[in-house]
Amino acid sequence: MPMRLKRDFFLRPTLDVAQDLLGLRLVRKYQGNILVGEITETEAYLGPRDLASHSRGWKITPRNYIEYSRGGFVYIYLVYGIYWQLNITTYRSGVPECVLIRGLRPLKGVGLMKKLRQTENLNNIANGPGKLCQALSLDRNFYGEDLVKSKRIWLEKNSFYKKRKIIKSARVGIDYAGLYWSRKKWRFRQADE
Repeated sequence: MPMRLKRDFFLRPTLDVAQDLLGLRLVRKYQGNILVGEITETEAYLGPRDLASHSRGWKITPRNYIEYSRGGFVYIYLVYGIYWQLNITTYRSGVPECVLIRGLRPLKGVGLMKKLRQTENLNNIANGPGKLCQALSLDRNFYGEDLVKSKRIWLEKNSFYKKRKIIKSARVGIDYAGLYWSRKKWRFRQADE
């Protein structure tokens, strides 16, 4: 039986959490159905000093205030006025850090995920942050959701996961942060088998 993650997992340093999320199961209860995907790609954002972070320079806005909570809460926001992006807060209360979930491998409820995404291509269901939010029907209603206590979204250990090599690379779409920050290898993904 899969074991749901507890708070202490999320209270660790963000770069550790971002890598350790790979292979875990993201579970979403949707209209009586269970949708499950294995996390395949993440990106870390390290708060006030990270110029790619929404909280750079200790900025607090209505959009990012949840980042200042302790680890284990959903930080979700809209980009380009179209796509939702699922992030998980990490580390301690008052230190605004988070991990963006960039990709999932669908495991359960695949037919419903295809319908929500309006695609039959299994490889195209959740291979991007906006796509995975569509596939799991995630939006603003999940802002601030506690992944430790929620009855509609949580994370589990994956007993069938075979540890793979982690590929580290630069984060995506953050050229505005300057060369130093945009070149940080804080994007993590599973190597192909």
